[in-house]
Amino acid sequence: MVSTPSRVYAARLVGLPIFDPQGDQVGKVRDLVVTMRLEGAQPRVLGMVAEVFGRRSVFLPMTRVTTIDSGQVYTTGLLNMRRFEQRSTETLVMGEMLDRTVTVKSTGVTGSVYDVAMERSRTRDWVLSRVAIQEPSKGLRRRGQTHVVEWNDVVGLSRTDDRQGATHLVAAINEMHAADAAQMLHDLPTERRTAVAMALDDERLADVLEELPEEDQVGILEQLDSERAADVLEEMSADDAADLIADLPPETQEILLQLMEPDEAEDVRRLMKYVENTAGAMMTPEPVILGPDATIADALAHVRNPELTPALAALVYVCRQPLECPTGKLIGIAHIQRLLREPPSTLVAGALDDELEVLRPEATIDEVAAHLATYNLVAAPVVDENRRLLGAVTVDDLLDHMLPDNWRERAASSRDSDG
Repeated sequence: MVSTPSRVYAARLVGLPIFDPQGDQVGKVRDLVVTMRLEGAQPRVLGMVAEVFGRRSVFLPMTRVTTIDSGQVYTTGLLNMRRFEQRSTETLVMGEMLDRTVTVKSTGVTGSVYDVAMERSRTRDWVLSRVAIQEPSKGLRRRGQTHVVEWNDVVGLSRTDDRQGATHLVAAINEMHAADAAQMLHDLPTERRTAVAMALDDERLADVLEELPEEDQVGILEQLDSERAADVLEEMSADDAADLIADLPPETQEILLQLMEPDEAEDVRRLMKYVENTAGAMMTPEPVILGPDATIADALAHVRNPELTPALAALVYVCRQPLECPTGKLIGIAHIQRLLREPPSTLVAGALDDELEVLRPEATIDEVAAHLATYNLVAAPVVDENRRLLGAVTVDDLLDHMLPDNWRERAASSRDSDG
C-alpha cells in the first residue's frame, strides 16, 4: 500500500474511489468537510463526503481514512450509512469554498480560490494548509496569474462572500459524468446550487437537470429567465423536457413552449398529450431512423453518435418516408449485433427483424416492462394504428418511471436498517 503524501489537494481527491481493507470499492469522494476557525487559523478537516450505493452521500471521518494516494482512498472499512447532513458549523470545500474572493496579506494580490491543500498537523489532525488562487485575467490574457500561498496569509475565507462566483466549481462539474455532477449540485446549499446552475452552459445544465430529482429541476428552472429556460429545455431529451414542463403551472408551460423552437416544442407537446406512465408518455421521439435504401455502413455510422444512450444505439428503425416521428410505415428493426455481422455495403433492409411485436402508445408501464422482458430488448418501437413509428421506449426510460419518486431515500432507509 502506498503511503499517504504529506500534502493533498482537494480538487484531485474528488471522484477518487474509496476502498475497504479487503480491496472492495465502497464509494467515491465527493467533497471535504471542514470546520472553520478564527481568520488565519488553519481549518480542521473533519472528513469526506462519500457517495455510496444509490448516489447517496454519507460522512467518512478522517479518523477512518488510512491511506490516500494518487488513485484511491483506503478506509478502515467501517462506514456509517446514515445520510450526510451538513451542520451549521461545517463548510464544504468544493461546494462552498471554491471561487471565494480572497486577498493575500503579504502581497495585496486579490483572486478567487480554485483549490486548497490539506496536510497532517503535529497532532495528527488533517488541516487546510495552502490556498491556490487565480488573479482576474488582464488585458489579452486568457487566464490570470496563479499563486499557492499559506493559509494564514489569506484573508476572506472565514466569512460569507457575497461576491463568490462559480467559475472553478463549474470547471470541476464539467469534468464529471452528468449523474455525478447532479449529485454534487443536489448536495449544495440552495443559494450556491442556484449560482452554479446559472453558470453552467445550456447543454451541460440540460444534461445535469435530467439526472436531478423533480424538486431540484423545478427549483432551478424557476430561477432562470424564460428565454434561457426554453433554451435549456431544447437541449434536454424531449421526454425529459415533457416531464419537467408538466410539473410547472399551465401558464408557465405555455410561455416556455412558445419560446422553444417550433420543432422541439412540437415533440414535447405531442408527448404531453399521452397519459402518464404509458408507452407514449415515456418514449423518446428521436430514435435512429433510416430508410430502406440505407446500407449497413450508414446504420453503423448513425449508432456511433456519442450522444446516443446505449439503449437507443442498440436498435435501428427502418421506415418509409418521412423519416421523422411520426414516420411512414415501420418496416422493421435491425439489432446492432446483427449489423456488426453483415457486410457494410449491403442494405440494412436485408438485416431486419420484421416479426417483432410492437407497442401501442396507450400500453401501460407493466405492459411495456413485460414486452421488453419477453423479447429480451433494451428498447422497443411505439407505433400508431397505421404502424407509423411514434418513438421508442428504452429500458432506462422504463426504470425512471417504475422506480418511486423517492427511491434514493428509500434505498438509504433500507441500508440504515440493515446497518
